[in-house]
Amino acid sequence: MIVNKLEQLDLDKLYAYSDYMLWRFDERVELLKGKISKMSPAPNVLHQKVSAIIFREISWFLKKTQCQIFSAPFDVRLPISEDLNVSKRYKNKAKKLGDGKIMTVVQPDICVICDEDKLDEKGCIGAPDLIIEILSPGNTRTEMKDKFEIYQEAGVKEYWLVEPNDEFILIYTLQKEKYIGSKPYMTGERLKSSVIEGFELDINEVFGQ
Repeated sequence: MIVNKLEQLDLDKLYAYSDYMLWRFDERVELLKGKISKMSPAPNVLHQKVSAIIFREISWFLKKTQCQIFSAPFDVRLPISEDLNVSKRYKNKAKKLGDGKIMTVVQPDICVICDEDKLDEKGCIGAPDLIIEILSPGNTRTEMKDKFEIYQEAGVKEYWLVEPNDEFILIYTLQKEKYIGSKPYMTGERLKSSVIEGFELDINEVFGQ
């Protein structure tokens, strides 16, 4: 059934990608392990500037590689695996979906995908190689914690958290199925990606120093 208003949905219920595809309301939402998560309002100017700079620098570097870069709104669907440490209710709902088993749909600010087989007309299915999220005042601690766990469980190899107001970037690298965090990269430094071989980013450039 087509849903035209967010208010028509029960926010305590678990939903799947098949439900998500029937939503036609204006609000942007993500599905985090079946739960609806409202996205922040339209990003502010600082958020947009930082996102544009990072996208530009990575995009230019990737021209001669097979990897592709995308920015929100862009659906990333993350199927579940049987060994995930999630609630029984969540797994039971997922089992009813058959082969899809998609109850997580996120829209990262930026993502890089090097396996073309993960791309289709609807976006990406499976873990991107790199996800970048740019924090804004609307981000909640719960959202940050949930996404950290989701990206780790899904096998996203590298995850950046960008803090535009305090001007630093954290990098989490997947090692033995767990994220290992970097020190904060701040102005005056350059960060290196372990996923995009040879890529370096000047932090001064990102934050307009």
